[in-house]
Amino acid sequence: MRALCVVGARPNFMKIKPVVDALDRRGVEVVLVHTGQHYDRSMSSVFFDELGIREPDRWLDVGSGSHADQTARVMMALDPVMEEVGPDVVVVVGDVNSTMAASLVAAKSPARLAHVEAGLRSRDWTMPEEVNRLVTDNLSDDLLAPSADAVANLLDEGHPPDRVHLVGNVMIDTLLANVDRARERSTLESLGLAPGGYGLVTLHRPANVDHVEMFKGLLGALGEVAAECPLVLPAHPRVVPLLEALDVPAGIRVIAPLGYLDFIALQASALVVLTDSGGVQEETTALGVPCLTLRDTTERPITITEGTNVLVGRDPERIVAEAQRVLREGVEPRRPALWDGLAGERIADVLVDETRARR
Repeated sequence: MRALCVVGARPNFMKIKPVVDALDRRGVEVVLVHTGQHYDRSMSSVFFDELGIREPDRWLDVGSGSHADQTARVMMALDPVMEEVGPDVVVVVGDVNSTMAASLVAAKSPARLAHVEAGLRSRDWTMPEEVNRLVTDNLSDDLLAPSADAVANLLDEGHPPDRVHLVGNVMIDTLLANVDRARERSTLESLGLAPGGYGLVTLHRPANVDHVEMFKGLLGALGEVAAECPLVLPAHPRVVPLLEALDVPAGIRVIAPLGYLDFIALQASALVVLTDSGGVQEETTALGVPCLTLRDTTERPITITEGTNVLVGRDPERIVAEAQRVLREGVEPRRPALWDGLAGERIADVLVDETRARR
């Protein structure tokens, strides 16, 4: 059995590691393809180094560009690789442009297509990721869902039940495998931080950071929160120009982007996390850390109903009020079913069984 696994951007790397390892243990020949959608060290290679992901077998070097340009470049570069490798199954993860592009190529080949993290829905069509999710799921043969709500979404959309598999969350596999290593690092000490003595902020969604007035409002709200709880903000590359052009409120400490282990160390010891990241909503839930999501929708509502996440929107007054409430009252730690560190094993079982059945 031969599996071709495709990654392209930072959120993919933590998700593919448990799948590749579990397939390796079953004797599956794994060809790892990196599209190069994220290519600089802070967004790519540092994660391969820290997580122990082996070097990609193929590097497509597509680089940055518009959504259409990036998608087209991945498709054009991946097509000859698919023809040469001839995989039994193509595994794509998440919802980035590389995910959708690889799905389109795989769907027109003899290989089965498996989507890890299938069924997530924000129902916000202004998010490019939502388009990528819908397209990928509708092309996939194996829909590997991280949670019960994702399964319900897929069934409601009419996907055949025999294609839908509840496998758990591979992000949590990687988190649980590395959280002790992260805690042992000197991350907090090097930043002069004490456990529980700070909040952590991440912002990168276009809706939040591509419009100066919106970002200014969010930054002002964060400044009010920082008056009660100092905040640390690792600056995503697309946020750096805004931060340089604006006055950052007192109490907000802007630092360079972090590798995976240092970022997990900061999350695990934070008093509260304020974010617009999907993966951070999941990680904070698994860590039992309160999370405030600065978005109007989330594709991960399970982190609200069975986790530590609160969807607070982007209104500055509400953000401040909810942050003050959480700092005062805390949030009950909860974790969804099958977020247990074994999702990669269940995914490998599905892929091997389905490939044998097809033969």
